[in-house]
Amino acid sequence: MYIVAIGWLWVVLMMALTETSITAGFLTFFFYGLAPLALFLWLVGTPARRRRQSMPDEKARQQNGGDAGRDE
Repeated sequence: MYIVAIGWLWVVLMMALTETSITAGFLTFFFYGLAPLALFLWLVGTPARRRRQSMPDEKARQQNGGDAGRDE
């Protein structure tokens, strides 16, 4: 997935370098490259973040043996 992101940024960088002014090049790089790529990587990474967030709960259940009332 990261190789696609790097390739996309390379293409957008080449597009930005061909712009007529520095401002247009910066805006091209930001709006065609960084902003959409950041959104895409954030959306694609959501399942992994959810798995990482739920891991401590699963580890606690495994240590408890899955029985919440065992200590009572």
